[in-house]
Amino acid sequence: MSFTIESARSIFPNTQVTDAVPATVESFNQLSAEDQLALLWFTYTEMGVTITPAAMQAVNMVFAEKKLTQIKQMSAVEQTQVMCDLVNHTDTPTCRAYSSFGTNVKLGFWYQLSEWMKQGIVAPIPEGYTLSANASDVLQAIRQLEGGQQLTVLQNIVVNMGYAATCGTPKLKEPVVPPKELAPRTKVTIEGIENSTVLSYMENMNAFDFPAAVALFAEDGALKPPFEEPIVGKENILAYMREDCYGLKLMPERGVSESVEGEFTQIKVTGKVYTPWFGDSVGINLAWRFLLNPQSQIFLVAIDVLASPKELLNLGLVR
Repeated sequence: MSFTIESARSIFPNTQVTDAVPATVESFNQLSAEDQLALLWFTYTEMGVTITPAAMQAVNMVFAEKKLTQIKQMSAVEQTQVMCDLVNHTDTPTCRAYSSFGTNVKLGFWYQLSEWMKQGIVAPIPEGYTLSANASDVLQAIRQLEGGQQLTVLQNIVVNMGYAATCGTPKLKEPVVPPKELAPRTKVTIEGIENSTVLSYMENMNAFDFPAAVALFAEDGALKPPFEEPIVGKENILAYMREDCYGLKLMPERGVSESVEGEFTQIKVTGKVYTPWFGDSVGINLAWRFLLNPQSQIFLVAIDVLASPKELLNLGLVR
């Protein structure tokens, strides 16, 4: 059997991935720009209790500081217009710059705006503003999600804002500050898994040694983040990891492994990931689905946000 990236995505089809996240994001996208801004404000305000200020220290905000400073110096009317432009995907220099930011920088961008809105530095949502019925339903849906799923919804919302031309806005790749130091390397153990490639992947990711993690992939290998298309090729995977994975703490717990046709090996691991945004107070329940080629290189690792905590124990294989 010869695997393709598309066919590899179907391994462990019994994995129960949450459908609440994409459904909530889609409902958010159907709202008016005014309601989207208000809902984003309410979401950050409510989640602000659990979002840790230390998260901003784990994010390289250098790329965004210039735009944030410009917004801070604008009039209230201009500030509101900029935020509406971001929601409406308007073609402006600020929206184009925003589209070049990585996910964590976008989260930090809105977190900073929300903090300034609380302080009255940036135009807040008008006092007494009432959400529409549809927006209220979306806010209630977000409230009912687990903390990890709330963060995933927020990530998906802010990622899609800004303006990107049809050809796409190039991501900022060259760091303006020295790269972050590697984290202390700790040994990872996973109940039921002894595969050195999978264990090394987890250890390298936790040490933020992304070049070492990428070296475990096949040349045509891919990484599929939650609710996104696969990222193919070592260079692209490395760029993604540097933009979105610094500060993550992977806590794999248990897994299963099975040989499949063509001397490939499929491995499913369940556990949690902790982000700098919520610190150690909220973990996202994840499954990592690995397909290793005969050389024990990663052909695909698909990362899924699980439907519920009980899915952490759902490791049955489809025979």
